[in-house]
Amino acid sequence: MIEINEVTKRFQDKKKYVTALKHVSFTVEEGEVVGLLGENGAGKTTLLRAIATLLHPTDGTIKVAGYDTVKQPNDIKKKIGVLFGGETGLYDRLTARENLEYFASLYNLSKHETKVRIDELTKMFGMRDYLDRKVDGFSKGMRQKLAISRTLIHEPDIILFDEPTTGLDITAANVFRQLVHQLKQQGKTIIFSSHIMEEVQMLCDSVAMIHKGELIYHGNIEKLYEEENNEDLNYIFMSKLVRGGSDYVS
Repeated sequence: MIEINEVTKRFQDKKKYVTALKHVSFTVEEGEVVGLLGENGAGKTTLLRAIATLLHPTDGTIKVAGYDTVKQPNDIKKKIGVLFGGETGLYDRLTARENLEYFASLYNLSKHETKVRIDELTKMFGMRDYLDRKVDGFSKGMRQKLAISRTLIHEPDIILFDEPTTGLDITAANVFRQLVHQLKQQGKTIIFSSHIMEEVQMLCDSVAMIHKGELIYHGNIEKLYEEENNEDLNYIFMSKLVRGGSDYVS
C-alpha cells in the first residue's frame, strides 16, 4: 500500500519558490494499478520521485508498504522498482547483460537468480540479439527495453513507471502492456504516468489526475465513467481540467 497524505513540495527558483505539489492525498491499495494523468509540468514526476524517496516532501508524509519515505528510505528502496522517463540509469560502456548483472548485484541476487531473471527478461523483451553488445549506440527503443528490465530485475513488489512506453515500437509497447497484466496477476502494485489514454484505460484499475500540482480526481476508472456518463477518458480528463478544483476529488 502507498499512503500519500497532504503532500506539498516546493522548489526554490532563484529568489522565489515554485510549488510543484499542493496538499496531495490519496491511497494506492496493494495489487492496484493506478494511472497518473496530467499535463507536462503538472507534478506527476515530482510525485513519483517523492514516492521513490528521491525527493523529500516540503510538507506532508508518504508511506510505502508501511515505511516512511523520509525516515526509512532504505527499507522502501528494497521493495520498489523505478523507471523515470528519459533517465534509463544505464552504463554505456557495459553490455546489456553486464548492466543487468550489476543492478542484480545491488539487490544481492545470487548468480543463479540473476541468470534466471536475465533469461526471462531477455525473452520477454526480445533482447537476445543485442544482450552482449555495449549499450553505447543502442537505439532509444533498445535502451527503454533494457531500462524496464533493469527496473524489474529484483522482482519488486511496488513499481513506478514514468512514461514507460516512450520510445518503444508497437510490438514492444504491446509486450509492456502484457507485462503489466502479468505483474497485476502476481499482486504487484503499480503506478505509471502516461499521455496515452488508451493505455490507461486498458491497464488501470483507477486514475489520479493532477493539474498544476493539485489532485483534481482520484478513483476507480469504472466509477469515473458512471459519474461522467462517458467512457472517453481523454474527454473526461480535459473536462476536469476545465472544471478543476478539489470539489471533483473522490
